[in-house]
Amino acid sequence: MQKEFDILVFGATGFTGRLVARHLKKRYAEGNTSNTTWAVAGRSLDKLQQLVKTEQLPPSISLQVADSNLPETLAEAISKARVVLTTVGPYARYGSDVVRLCAELGVHYCDLTGEVHWMRRMIDQHQHTAERSGARIVHTCGFDSIPSDLGVLFMQKLMQERHGIAACHVKYRGSDFKGGFSGGTLDSMWSMAELAERDPALWKLIADPYALDPEGGHRGQDGPDHTTPEFDPDFNAWVAPFVMAGINTRVVRRSNALMGYPWGRNFRYDEATLMPSGPFGFVGAAAMAVGFGTMNAMTRVPPLRELLQRVMPKPGEGPSESQIENGFFKIELLAKHPTDAAKHLRGRITGDKDPGYGSTSKMLAECAVALARDESPVGGGFWTPASALGESLLERLPANAGVRFEVVS
Repeated sequence: MQKEFDILVFGATGFTGRLVARHLKKRYAEGNTSNTTWAVAGRSLDKLQQLVKTEQLPPSISLQVADSNLPETLAEAISKARVVLTTVGPYARYGSDVVRLCAELGVHYCDLTGEVHWMRRMIDQHQHTAERSGARIVHTCGFDSIPSDLGVLFMQKLMQERHGIAACHVKYRGSDFKGGFSGGTLDSMWSMAELAERDPALWKLIADPYALDPEGGHRGQDGPDHTTPEFDPDFNAWVAPFVMAGINTRVVRRSNALMGYPWGRNFRYDEATLMPSGPFGFVGAAAMAVGFGTMNAMTRVPPLRELLQRVMPKPGEGPSESQIENGFFKIELLAKHPTDAAKHLRGRITGDKDPGYGSTSKMLAECAVALARDESPVGGGFWTPASALGESLLERLPANAGVRFEVVS
């Protein structure tokens, strides 16, 4: 069936949506050789028209008025696209109808969610529908969880090429970051806590290391994420909890399962934040662990959560232009050979913009283009970035999004 455009950007007038539109304009402007067409969608025609003006988008760009509270407007807009890209969160609050309609209409989909409980629900409710329609649904296409998912794929490919075997364990260590807090991410945290108050079983699901694995999948050897300061001899440094680990690790494990366990049924993966060695490193790791634990605890207590909501960034708020442009991230990886420590491999992932906004918006946009234009090894269903788009993204992200994967001697 002929579509009016390749990509429809939902939430284009929001903070992250604007950055996505800016990237698409830069890389895939009308008349270039990419042959990729795109449109923007939102609840307000006035805001969409203002977006075209302020971002100097092509005057001919299609503007689609669609409201998540009016499913009929969503269906009309979604049916015109090959791929829906949405930045409208919290997804548990605003995203379910978009996923359902994409699955029903055979439209590919990508988002920025880190809401494990919602992803689990969408998979359980719409997997068979997406399989039948051919819609490829790909969650977590931003800083959570592209570097994690693609980083492991990169290291496993390297281990296979050099030593003919899969790494039994990959470690992800956040090394250096500069960027602003995401009001949207925080709003998703508050939303998840509110849901868990009504359904305490959600906390058990969120804590499950294999929460996103396919039904009946093999449970490996991974346990809870890092919550306390630990000394990591492989990096000769102290490590602290990594704030996105509870999302990223589940996505990586799902990738292994969806691809048929190419990295082994007992493959292990964990994430943490690197601190220096020595006493100062321990103090820093302990302080980060205490802060992380305090934040989690406050999120679960309604009066304390309301206090946090008053002082933390609000949805739609984000860093300044200079903070986005001057931000960056660096992640160290270690892929462990199953029998010979001399054959362990080290890698690094770097990004050239603020991770939560600048880099995230570019990664999400490139995922949408890959879904629209590139060959995929999979059919309809719910996939991870690595399982559906891995080879394409390992080429697209360094070329177009400033995210690079490299081997470290």
